[in-house]
Amino acid sequence: MPHSSNSPADHPDFSTSPAVHHSSLRPEPADEAVGSPAQRAFRQAVLDVENLRQRLRDLEADQADARRRYWQHVGPLAQAVVTARQALFPPLEEALLLHFFSRAEEQQITSLIVANAHSLRDRFGEDATEILQRYATYHKSQNTTTTKPDSYQDDVNQASEPQRGGQRRKTKAQRAQEAAEREAQAQQQSLLGNTKAVYRQLARANHPDLERDPERAQAKTIRMQQITEAYEANDLYTLLQLLSEHSTDADAASDDLLTRYTQALHRQQTELKQRMNELKLGANGFFGSTGKKQEAELRQLKRHLRAEAEYLQHIGHVITEPNGLRDLLKQLAAEGHESI
Repeated sequence: MPHSSNSPADHPDFSTSPAVHHSSLRPEPADEAVGSPAQRAFRQAVLDVENLRQRLRDLEADQADARRRYWQHVGPLAQAVVTARQALFPPLEEALLLHFFSRAEEQQITSLIVANAHSLRDRFGEDATEILQRYATYHKSQNTTTTKPDSYQDDVNQASEPQRGGQRRKTKAQRAQEAAEREAQAQQQSLLGNTKAVYRQLARANHPDLERDPERAQAKTIRMQQITEAYEANDLYTLLQLLSEHSTDADAASDDLLTRYTQALHRQQTELKQRMNELKLGANGFFGSTGKKQEAELRQLKRHLRAEAEYLQHIGHVITEPNGLRDLLKQLAAEGHESI
């Protein structure tokens, strides 16, 4: 029943390159001042990204453990609710074939079927595609001519023209900001997918044939082998590490390239922080709580699920009789409910 979704990373995972161990991401204290400012900034950006990734991995592991404990506690009760809700579909669908109910009542029954399917899908991760495909379109068409009381819509209708104008101006500004963010992200993705630029920069600085000193030429020969292997493996991370470690202080082009990649890493830091906040405060925020608070929430949830299962089982018996279903429809309408 529990399900999770993993959004794809927008950028390469610098922290898990097969050619580099995590220990190499942490510069030794003696090396922190080595290289140009661009080189040092890049190495620090890599370290910051790795630290954030480690914190994110720890948080995901903690929440995975909490999720396992959660389903150990509420799994049986949640399954009871799922079973009871699934048992509502046959009598509700059969009721639509009886020609016992008015058109308005049939529309209400259809609404109950759709709402029940949404509950199973959205709350418990159950596959309700077949039910939704069968009834959702009909349900939508039946409601296109019906105006429902909506306090939010009333508030919008009562808004003054100056307020609406401000809302339009704000929306326009938001669109411009979102477009700029999309463009920046596209540029960063293009940058982070380009190993050729880094390879050319390294090759110019490390070609052994351009070195007169035999010892330095030998060192550059070894380095060029590393550069070529990384390029052939499309290993951007190793190429950037070599660029940050071995380009000369006077190599302005290398520094400029490192600066651009450092900016991309800063963007990764922002995205990682956002992901951590989503895990802590989003829909799965429960799994980030600990101790007594989590235990209290579990007890409350179990009470709700147990009561829901018992109520659904009672409803399941009631709606097997047409008159019982009609009484339920009247009760739900009187209370303003469209779902069980």
